[in-house]
Amino acid sequence: MKKFDFEESSLRGVFHLTPKPIEDSRGYFERLFCEEDFAKIGLAKKIVNINHTYTKQKGTIRGFHFQYPPSSETKIVMCLKGSVYDVAVDLRKGSPTFLGWHSQVLSAEKRNMLLIPEGFAHGFQTLEDDVELLYLHTGFYSEQLEGGLLYNDPKINVSWALEPIEVSQRDKAHALIADNFEGIDV
Repeated sequence: MKKFDFEESSLRGVFHLTPKPIEDSRGYFERLFCEEDFAKIGLAKKIVNINHTYTKQKGTIRGFHFQYPPSSETKIVMCLKGSVYDVAVDLRKGSPTFLGWHSQVLSAEKRNMLLIPEGFAHGFQTLEDDVELLYLHTGFYSEQLEGGLLYNDPKINVSWALEPIEVSQRDKAHALIADNFEGIDV
């Protein structure tokens, strides 16, 4: 039985995922991760962290965050409560879609997910108050290898769904992408 629908985006390796629940009169059961199924779309590394975020206010932006090698990571992101405008930015050195971005609305109602591979920055904007996200990571966080992009950098020119209401001081402090930035090796 098929447990997921996988749809690749215009950015190679970024997948929109929809779990296929088993439903009956009691409700439903759905699998959120299956190593076998995810290996078929190229996920070879193990999940090593599962994280949960809560964001209070509609219009809040978190990101863009990524890890440099050797701490690069794939993320699988799911919205547990509310909805978000989720964005992945291609930072892969030599990629034909370098600095291109893909957005997807993730919501608790749709129960959909986004797989963001190594070499991408990730950020999101809350589309309502009191939003919760679940993240599955293939890499351990390293403060020394952490990277970030400014959410409103003109080189990527993301069209956010809403006017930004709140952005952390940390995320506002990311530098603009330098003209000589060639990307990151994956």
